[in-house]
Parts: sequence; C-alpha cells; structure tokens
Amino acid sequence: MTLPPAASLHQASGCFYQRWQSLNDWLRELEPLWRPIPFMEPAPAWRDAHPDLARWLEALPEEDCQDWEERLPELSSLLAGHVPALARYRDLLDLPRLATEAEGRQAELAEVAAVDMPGRKRQQAGAFAAAISPLGYPVLDWCCGKGHLGRTLARRGAMEVTGFEWNPELVTDGNRLAEHYGDPVRLSHQDVMVDGLKLPECHHGVALHACGDLHRRLMQSGAQAGLPRLSLSPCCYHLTGGERYQLQARQTREYGQCLSVDRNDLRLAVQETVTAPERVREQTARISTWRLGFDALQRELTGNRHYLPVPSHPARLNNGRFEDFCRWAAAKKQLTLPADVDWTEWLARGEERYRQVRRHELLRHLFRRPLELWLVLDYAVFLEEQGYRVRLGTFCDRQLTPRNLLLDAEREGG
Repeated sequence: MTLPPAASLHQASGCFYQRWQSLNDWLRELEPLWRPIPFMEPAPAWRDAHPDLARWLEALPEEDCQDWEERLPELSSLLAGHVPALARYRDLLDLPRLATEAEGRQAELAEVAAVDMPGRKRQQAGAFAAAISPLGYPVLDWCCGKGHLGRTLARRGAMEVTGFEWNPELVTDGNRLAEHYGDPVRLSHQDVMVDGLKLPECHHGVALHACGDLHRRLMQSGAQAGLPRLSLSPCCYHLTGGERYQLQARQTREYGQCLSVDRNDLRLAVQETVTAPERVREQTARISTWRLGFDALQRELTGNRHYLPVPSHPARLNNGRFEDFCRWAAAKKQLTLPADVDWTEWLARGEERYRQVRRHELLRHLFRRPLELWLVLDYAVFLEEQGYRVRLGTFCDRQLTPRNLLLDAEREGG
C-alpha cells in the first residue's frame, strides 16, 4: 500500500492527548456559559456574572443574531472582550483539511449511478472517499444503508467491499444496485451491536455518519479484531446506552480534572442546522415559541419554577393554533386550564422567551464544536492506545455537513 508521507500521516505521539487535555480544561473553565440550557433556564447564573455580555446579546436584532450564528469563530473573538478565555477559541479548534473540494468532486459517484442517493449525500461520500484515498485493503462499510459509500469507494479502487446493515430492505436494495452497476460490493444483514460479532480479517473499516454507540462499536471491535485501518466520521454522539457518557481512552478517563457530561450535554454537539431547509427552521421556531408560551403559562398556574418537558407533538398540530397546542400539552401533563386563558398574552410571552432563547443559545452554540472535538480527540487517543497512527481533520466544508470531522487510523506496522 502507498501511504502519504510520514509527516502528514499522523500527529506526534501524545499530541492528541495534550490537545484533549487543553480543550477539556478550557471547557471546564467556561462551563457556566454552556451548561445551562436556554430553553429550560430563563435566568442562567452567567447573566449576573457577565451583565455586559448579557445586555449585548439580548439587544441583538434578529438579522444580526442569524448572521452571528453563521460566524461563530468571529463571534468568539468579539466576545473575548467580555470573556478573555474565548480568545483561545480558534487555536483550540484548528484542524487540517484532509481533501480539497475539487478532490471530493472527482471522487463522487457519477450522478447516473447514484440511484436513491440524494445529491448532498453523494457529495459527502465523495469528499469522505477523497480524504481516505489511497485505499489498500478490502473495505468493511459499517452501518452501510444501501451501500452508497461502499459503491463510491469501489470506484476509487477498493478491491472488494463488504457492508453490514441491520435493515434487510436496505440490504436487498443495495445488493440490487451493486449488481446492476457491476460494483464489487456485497451487503449483509447484520446487527453490528451483537456481542461476539466476527469481523472479516484484514479489512479497512469505514463509517460515514454512523450514530453514537454504532461508530464507537466500530472503533472498539475493529481495534480488538486488529483491523489494519479504520476511517470514520462520527455523528449523533448522544445516542448511547448510558445516561452518563463514558470516555473511550484510558488516559482521558484517568485524567483527574476530566469533564463529566450526560446525554443532554452531548446533544449540544449536534445541534447545528446549516443543512435544514428554511421551511423546517420556520416550523421549529413556531413550535418552540408555543412550547415556551405553554411553559410560562404552566409556571403561572402551578407555581412550578422549573421547565416542564412535554412529549413530541402530533404532526396535525403543526398548522393549528397556539391554543390547540396548549390544550393538547395540558392534557398530556394532566393540567387543568382555566376557562378564561388570554391566549394572546401567553403567546406573546412565548415569543419574548423565544427571542431570549435565540440570543442565549448564540452564546451556548459557541461550544458545539469544542464539545464535539473534545469527544473526537478522546477517540483519537483511544485509537493511539490501540496501536494506530491517527490523522484527524475535516473532509468537507460545514455547509455540506456540520459533521465533517474525520478520524483516519492506520495500525502501526500494518
């Protein structure tokens, strides 16, 4: 196998742990800014600790709020005047780009062959394929769906692709596509979370946006099986079996000042919505306003000072009225509403709270990427501990997907 020059293949031994440790300590220092969830806490403690920061944020016009949402690194530089530790933001998050946009386009599956593959997914698969080229082993496509990534890699020189997928319908469709287009890809119906799963020997394990425990299982099982190479772009870190998140690496777990996070904290890492259509964003804003209006109403009626979670609402309410939503939510929470509720007033309360939430979230969203990188650096340390040389970088622009981090690990001596 032809490898990239050694200097570009991986960072110096111990470098990932040092980066993780620095980021961990920084996140701990600034914990009061990102722990409170704006949707649940109208008056977080940081407002009193940083009154000038709170005034600046809460006075932002809506158009400026949206603009800063798209330019968080620049926002961190501006807010460093209020919180000096934010001056380290860019340096802590700096990562190399592992493939150019042109290389990604060249690696995409031809549109005529990309049946059932949305354009954005085709571009993501192409960028991922370019970033892990050249290929030198048979490929194991983890949680492969219809095998779109596997077919992309097959046309980039993968001699053979095996796919594991738990959904039998996707397996059938994917095998039909591979056979039709003559790709050396074979998908198998397989639950990758079963104990004792046997992996094919001497394969290159790949996973593009496998969720939570699924991508963590690839790292664990792949390392245990001695796979020569593992390449993954993680996603949905919060989808895990335990309430408290368990770090993967021995060194990070043993660090005395290690950050402790739960599922709610992990959700912060995947909240970015640059790929969401405008219609979806508008609907999310409307429902969020209704939920906040109902929460303000229930606090008034019950004296409860805490946010009252309400389950997911039925789709029929999306185009209804605020009153309809509140009556449904009250029934779900066994709350009796008085006959004389001023729905206009409580909707206005919800709108005001949503305005505040948007601005408080702007501050919290600064910590999405740092928290995600904290997680992925732990993965890098784990893989180094298992005897791999590791590259970590981005494989595409965030406009294509916010989940653009890529770990590429080659076993020492492999």
